[in-house]
Amino acid sequence: MAKKRSLSQKINVLRASVMGANDGIVSVAGIVIGVAGATSSNFAIFISGISGMLAGTVSMAMGEWVSVNTQKDSQRHAISLQKAALNSAYDNEFNTVQHKLMGDGISSDLAKQATSEMMSKDPVKTTVRQKYGFNVGEYTNPLSAAIASMISFPTGSILPLLAITLFPKAIRIPATFIAVIIALAITGYTAAQLGNANKVRGMIRNIVSGVLTMLVTYTIGTLIGS
Repeated sequence: MAKKRSLSQKINVLRASVMGANDGIVSVAGIVIGVAGATSSNFAIFISGISGMLAGTVSMAMGEWVSVNTQKDSQRHAISLQKAALNSAYDNEFNTVQHKLMGDGISSDLAKQATSEMMSKDPVKTTVRQKYGFNVGEYTNPLSAAIASMISFPTGSILPLLAITLFPKAIRIPATFIAVIIALAITGYTAAQLGNANKVRGMIRNIVSGVLTMLVTYTIGTLIGS
């Protein structure tokens, strides 16, 4: 039977989805706005957007796969080091966990008792969790993260691509700006929610980065096209 994923694993995959969609929105919006500044050709704008979507999809998926695998390798290395430390200096590791609990506000006697109970059950899991801050065996699946990004990036890319090609020429650039700002507010809020961060700050930061990207590419496109 397949092992059930923990909440943190599910959140990490969901976060990869949200950030993939966010990158898709910003990246393709920057491309199509820049090209729209240089030319009025709908075909040129659409082709550049599609190209950016395809390239970004592959790049995001491979980047997520490499990143998560690297994190997984680092966690496994930490576990290996911890096993060696427990074999060579168990008392030191015991004291480290006890002092960590005491630093969290637990009394010395209670911290010693809790450490003894946890270490007797699984010293590796206990010391890794206290020293490195992750749970042994709870790894984000690199393939799941890559697939999440591979799906979410083009999904996010669709919005600016449709906006720039479907709106009338007279309003397509400001309309795309508005559509992208709304989408970035949603992804910024969602990312902040997943990370337990300030939601307003997350939305503003996301919107500002997207607007700056579009302004820069539009200015460059206008200068090249003039």
